[in-house]
Amino acid sequence: MDYKDSRRGFRPQENLISILPSIVAGIFLLLASTAMVLYYFPIENALFKTVITLYGVLGSVYLASYYLLFRASLNKTRFAWINAIISGVALGGITLLVTEEIDYLLYMLIILAAMNTSLISTRGPSYFLVISAVLIHVITDLSNYPLDHQWIINLGLTIASLMIIETIQQLKKIARDQINGLEIVNEFSKQIVSTLETDQVIALLNAAFQNAIKADTYYFGIVDNEEIRLELFYDDGEYFNNVRLKRKGTLSNWVIVHQQELFLPDLRKNIQLDDVELVVIGKKKRSLSWLGVPMRGSYVDGVMAIASYHPNAFDRSTLELLSNIAQRAALALDNSYAHALVKEQARLDSLTRVYNHGYFIQALGEQAKNCILQDLPLSLIMLDIDFFKQYNDKFGHLVGDEVLINLCDVIRSHIKNTDSIGRWGGEEFAISLPFTDGQKAMIVAERIRETMASLKLNNEKYGELPVPTISMGIAVFPVERDDIIKLIDLADNRLYTAKERGRDQVEPPSTFWKT
Repeated sequence: MDYKDSRRGFRPQENLISILPSIVAGIFLLLASTAMVLYYFPIENALFKTVITLYGVLGSVYLASYYLLFRASLNKTRFAWINAIISGVALGGITLLVTEEIDYLLYMLIILAAMNTSLISTRGPSYFLVISAVLIHVITDLSNYPLDHQWIINLGLTIASLMIIETIQQLKKIARDQINGLEIVNEFSKQIVSTLETDQVIALLNAAFQNAIKADTYYFGIVDNEEIRLELFYDDGEYFNNVRLKRKGTLSNWVIVHQQELFLPDLRKNIQLDDVELVVIGKKKRSLSWLGVPMRGSYVDGVMAIASYHPNAFDRSTLELLSNIAQRAALALDNSYAHALVKEQARLDSLTRVYNHGYFIQALGEQAKNCILQDLPLSLIMLDIDFFKQYNDKFGHLVGDEVLINLCDVIRSHIKNTDSIGRWGGEEFAISLPFTDGQKAMIVAERIRETMASLKLNNEKYGELPVPTISMGIAVFPVERDDIIKLIDLADNRLYTAKERGRDQVEPPSTFWKT
């Protein structure tokens, strides 16, 4: 996203301020100087008059075509140096033609030339022009250069030229930084418009931080109950994952609660904020500058912050840039969260909020591949509620739905986050346990069965209701079957074996896994 021409060192926006006013002023001053020399200072030598006239005319023509030459030049760095050499020699050499009384006109021309060169180029050509012109002027007129007030005036005008160059360069740097920041924000905005994945949004946001903002630390966090979950956290060259902050008492929480920007340029001074104390995260180094802005959207409530180990590292332009990035990031995260929610809804059973039949098979296939790669087993439990049709007929489908929901809650309480539950159909469920052998799967199954047996279910119409029992069948991949479809068939057959043996049990029994 950097539009810099690496071969020539120029950006398209390098000429940020118009040089036309100073060119017009230079032409006027050059012609006025020529006229003054010709008419106010007697010069008997006709050759000198011709040379001075040509100097004024050719110099004015050069200045008039200066802007067009700059625009037409393919290598603008080379043009800047050639112009600096020509202008420096020409302005310094004019000493041979004019008298000391109009030195101030020469220095005014040097100032204007320095302005023009500084506007279109870097410090190098600009300083070269001024220093070369002054040195040539001093050397060529050394015998007539007494240490009087004129010398002091010329020195002052030289210093003024250098100060003007430095001021222009600083202003150009500020403008370039702002333009670069806006370009990055615009590019970030274009890219995130078509990005619906949260990971991609975070990657784009990280790139925007790296390119647009100079900071030792940056992060953005999302509110998660009484904590702030840092989705992206970079500190002093290192990324930190799975970082959570307690909200209470932090600068980030102040930004979130007040929904206001917070700019602390120097943390060595006392912070006048209620219920706030500094907390060190990441590297054990204290930041001395901190800037935070809120992120608020339909699904997002959080903060974006940057910090530096140096005081006064940021300014108001940095604050505006960070606010722009935060606004666009919040919108992008809103879109990605909404998209993820829609995708998740499509994967889930509408009643029990576990995976539907189709997605469970897909998830089971991915888990089986991971287990093969790591040479570890995967256990599958097929579960069915005993006599569920009769239960529904007796107590009604609403009570039956409540039993299904409670059953899924019980299953969740006994499995890991890496495990999966799917509604196979009706009252039948499938549970995948990656990296788990048959013996451990048996323990999980028995705990689910025992918990369901002890469950209390109350209903306004029927009072306390009996909870139906469950039967389960277990099969292990790839020890027993190396294909997931065959694995499902084996677990399903064992489920029906459990039912035929009297229900409310797990097949095979625990002794099977100990052999």
